[in-house]
Amino acid sequence: MTLFQSSTYKQAMKHPQRLHAMQSEYHAFVQNNTWTLTSLLAGANLVGSKWVFKLKYNSDGSLQRYKARLVAKGFQQSEGCDFTDTFSPVIKPTTIRIVLTIALTSRWPIHQIDINNAYLHGDLSSSVYMQQPPGFSTDPTLVCRLNKAIYGLKQAPRAWFEKLSTTLLRLGFAVAKSDTSHFTRFTQSHTIFILIYVDDISVTGSSLVLVQEFIKQLGLSFALKNLGSLHYFLGIEVSWLKDNFIHLSQAKYIKDLLRRTNMDNLKPQPSLMLSSLRLTADESVSVDDPTLYRSIVGALQYSTITRPEISFLVNRVCQYMHKPQIHHWKAVKCILRYLAGTSTHGLLLTPSPNYSITGFSDSDWATDLDDHKSTTGYCIFVGYNLVSWSSKKQKAVSRSSTEAEYRSIVAALADITWIQSLMTELRIPSSTPIIHYDNLGAVHIAANPVLHSRSKHFELTYISSVTVFSINSCWLFIYRLNFKSPMF
Repeated sequence: MTLFQSSTYKQAMKHPQRLHAMQSEYHAFVQNNTWTLTSLLAGANLVGSKWVFKLKYNSDGSLQRYKARLVAKGFQQSEGCDFTDTFSPVIKPTTIRIVLTIALTSRWPIHQIDINNAYLHGDLSSSVYMQQPPGFSTDPTLVCRLNKAIYGLKQAPRAWFEKLSTTLLRLGFAVAKSDTSHFTRFTQSHTIFILIYVDDISVTGSSLVLVQEFIKQLGLSFALKNLGSLHYFLGIEVSWLKDNFIHLSQAKYIKDLLRRTNMDNLKPQPSLMLSSLRLTADESVSVDDPTLYRSIVGALQYSTITRPEISFLVNRVCQYMHKPQIHHWKAVKCILRYLAGTSTHGLLLTPSPNYSITGFSDSDWATDLDDHKSTTGYCIFVGYNLVSWSSKKQKAVSRSSTEAEYRSIVAALADITWIQSLMTELRIPSSTPIIHYDNLGAVHIAANPVLHSRSKHFELTYISSVTVFSINSCWLFIYRLNFKSPMF
């Protein structure tokens, strides 16, 4: 069966499912009092509007429904006139993994809900005028003065988040200082956590009755769908295994990415990179379509949410987005071919006997052939679960391997400090964190913050809140990152 694809509302008007989706969206705007028809004031800026059509699929790839969304042409807005602030916070992936670890260990229910037409609930603080929806114009001389936010407006995400956070605060929740998209509510006998990523919301708590009661309370303020137990969140497939284990993967996301590059039928590659391929910024032949390169590399960044083993190479190919060349694109194709054969691999989260924080950190030294900078890499476990990792080029050139290694420890320590702060807000006790490292010189500097000839040229951070071990952690680091359940 070939699905009908439309690019304009005139084509969609001829298709029953598309037409029904457009009518449903339009009626939602009218019922929500999203706009008021009025004449355009002299000197006011008028923003255009258009219909965007999409097919929404289930996690198994089957068609769920046709979607039609009316969006404003936000690129026509004028800063200071139509909008001011636009930033809207979203939940950090590390916060999601930590909360899931807590829920699994405590055997709490985890539910997810979806807000219908989320952006339409946001209140606007400035006057914005928009053209009437194509195909639904009642009087061509009138325009829509927006009372509520609409998709496409630059301030729409911020307006929605302010509306939702105000509602949650009214229901007795408190916003976490460590992550402003994470809300908590503590009582003498129960706890409830909320994770917010735009209109996708996950809820977990110590009582199933409490979670269901909260969803009912939120349903009084917003039209929502209770999607039941967590199974598909932010493009991440959540598979529930025996013994209360969960497996996080992005198989559908990866398959869609391979389809975009016409690589879904190519032979998979067992390794991430060819040993003969060296990435540099030389003057070789540039790629034919730099926009495609940037788009695919940006999509690969999102795939690292559940695939820590590709973080280093994704970081490397991201460094050449300004002028991608043929050998850079070849490196991207190597990553895609590796993902093609491992699309179902992901992250395994298990219940943990404690919430101890353990970090593994490492660094190379001046291996970048262009600027001779080093790369920092670390991963952090809470209990048995890997919750945070990073691979990032250092900002300064290190004059010694000890300096490069020390900077890596400091980067891991900064992330551990934030994790400690988050867990304190969640009222989760944890022991003194431990960082494992394999450079004795860096460990000595961390333990004895004295300026001397080897370290006086870079800023020191006194590491007193963690225990630093000098061990040959390389093998343990590799083993833990590539750990997979026998069933996958």
